[in-house]
Amino acid sequence: MNATQSLQQIGQSLWLDNITRTLLRSGTLARYIRELSVTGLTSNPTIFEHAIGAGDSYDASIGVLCDAGLAGEELFFELALEDLRQAADLFRPVFDATAGVDGWVSLEVSPLLAHNAAHTMQAAKRLYEKAGKANLFIKIPGTAEGLEAIEQVIFDGVPVNVTLLFSRKQVLAAAEAYMRGLERRLAAGLDLKVASVLSLFVSRWDVAVQQKVALPFHNRLGLAIAARTYKAHCELLAAERWQRLAAAGASPQRLLWASTGTKDPEAPDTLYIQALAAPGTINTLPEKTLLAFADHGKVQRPLPADGGDAEAVLEQFRGEGVDENALAAHLQREGVDAFAASWHALMTRIGEKCASPAIRAGTT
Repeated sequence: MNATQSLQQIGQSLWLDNITRTLLRSGTLARYIRELSVTGLTSNPTIFEHAIGAGDSYDASIGVLCDAGLAGEELFFELALEDLRQAADLFRPVFDATAGVDGWVSLEVSPLLAHNAAHTMQAAKRLYEKAGKANLFIKIPGTAEGLEAIEQVIFDGVPVNVTLLFSRKQVLAAAEAYMRGLERRLAAGLDLKVASVLSLFVSRWDVAVQQKVALPFHNRLGLAIAARTYKAHCELLAAERWQRLAAAGASPQRLLWASTGTKDPEAPDTLYIQALAAPGTINTLPEKTLLAFADHGKVQRPLPADGGDAEAVLEQFRGEGVDENALAAHLQREGVDAFAASWHALMTRIGEKCASPAIRAGTT
């Protein structure tokens, strides 16, 4: 049994945090599914900026779409959905075999909508219907306006990956929005099988404080935040409110570890994978981290449901001057801004490609 299979054995899913046309067409994604226990895939604006902006694998499609009169966001979503429909088909056997627990792909609404609930609702419904794939999550950020939208789109039956969550408080607020949407469906006599995941970003905590705390504290804050959040999530699923929904047919909103590539060159490249092995969770890995873990990763003891020493570690960080609540809010704002910057860069690159005579002529 290899390392990735060992994680699967304890009940954790591994999803790839990447998508490119080359990954799909070369058969590499199919091989990861077959050999490395990959059971899902996530994308975001930065991933697509890199995929479309680098190289020429999208140029032929861009030329066709430009000639058809598409531009900007409309053109991008056509490209993204072409990739994600293909990925969804690759994962469909997993989706069917697990009754919808695994086998998901994710597409994010425009990050420019992060503070516009009404437009987020419209975009989420439109993209999900346009995709035509049951195993596609729409990613919506866990901002205040995003949570308002999430409650409504869950009620409308759209599966949601809540992204850009950085703390226990933010995760529980997103879970509250999910439950409100389900409770409204229950009151309306609707099916409660509307899936959702909660994406908690981990390594960005450690990047944020690395220059502010002493060396013994490096690469410990993100794991403590994750452990504390895992405890709260386990408690939520055991609580009477959730149990009522589960008895009526709802599936648990799963906790997903995001931003799990090691950023510190002095730390193990599998740090966040080994430390966050936890039943019922998902770890979405950059391709480099997936291959590193498959090569030399080791499965340690599962993350304790009681949070282990997370609170003691967080108290130590407070002694170092770290205010985790203020930092969580800052990291979420920073995440929204970073995705918006990637979005603008992506739109610029698509515009440049559309203006290229070679691409329009299909000669690149």
